[in-house]
Amino acid sequence: MNILTRPILEINLANVLKNYKMLAKIADKAIPAAVVKDDAYGIGAEKVSQLLYEQANCRCFFVAHALEGERISHLVPQATIYVLQGIGADSLAVFQKNGNLIPVISSPEMLEFFKQNNLDGIKPAIQIETGLNRLGFRENELTRLSDDDKKIFGLVLSHLACADEKDHFMNHHQIENFTKLKNKYFPKTLSTLSASDGVFLGEEFHQNIVRLGAAMYGINTTPYRQNQMENVVTLKAPVLQIANLPKGDFVGYSATYRASSDRKIAIVSIGYGDGLPRSLSNIGKVFFKTLNKLTEARIIGRVSMDNVICDVTAVEGLQCGDMAYFADDFYTLDDVARDAGTISYEIMSRLGKNTRFLKVYK
Repeated sequence: MNILTRPILEINLANVLKNYKMLAKIADKAIPAAVVKDDAYGIGAEKVSQLLYEQANCRCFFVAHALEGERISHLVPQATIYVLQGIGADSLAVFQKNGNLIPVISSPEMLEFFKQNNLDGIKPAIQIETGLNRLGFRENELTRLSDDDKKIFGLVLSHLACADEKDHFMNHHQIENFTKLKNKYFPKTLSTLSASDGVFLGEEFHQNIVRLGAAMYGINTTPYRQNQMENVVTLKAPVLQIANLPKGDFVGYSATYRASSDRKIAIVSIGYGDGLPRSLSNIGKVFFKTLNKLTEARIIGRVSMDNVICDVTAVEGLQCGDMAYFADDFYTLDDVARDAGTISYEIMSRLGKNTRFLKVYK
């Protein structure tokens, strides 16, 4: 009998490619850039970058930090890699060694640092604030830029705050601000405003480059409409033990669940140490594929660091070593996030970077 003890994260790279191509088709007049920050949301930046570079002719990537860009630089040698967190003393050497890394400058202080270090041949991007009130030059700072300063930049970037809500007033507010500031200060410079959710807002929001991230990895970035993306992630873990739970017995830490009748339970090898949200305690769903059918079960008791306990009374034919499915086509990370009271971005990031998983690429 072959029994596993580690949870498994299956990643469907073919669906990443399909999603990229679908998003690129929707924004067909813009350059489709792949966002591979945070190890491609935990999916694996090197594998995703190489896949899109070789099979989709992707020549524009976005990362958060220069070190992330350096890890993929050799795999996408003819591509431009924009670094969203910009440049500082801790990343200067990385930019000096990798000529296809382009910093996104978000403040006058960072601009001065860039100019002082004279990175020949690099035309950075400038981030401007249009309503999110996060990183970016405010207009009073833009007015202080000299004509020579403005010529330094090769791209103008901003970020939408509410693009996941199609009719939110902020979308109109930000496109107005972005258009006004760009035309006033950088009329001939390329521009990018939208991430995945902005792609669905229409051509006006596409600008010259669209930044494809979460949706490319299967996440529904537009909850107001049915998800068009293919699922990318399957999360499953092995059943380590099956036991009877007599009526009146308690389950798990703090005894938060008590059996109202005789039950059957399965102890599954996954927990919050693997990135499964503890907020799924006594709430979360889990699925089993036995006897050629799919059966839903519930997480009972507290999610612990390494294990969850599931009520499998209704699951026929379950054996030790069988897999419990926590995310798949039929119950996606968006569904998990809803039940956990968080967002699928966070769950995917936490799961994908966890070294305890067996990570399997399909």
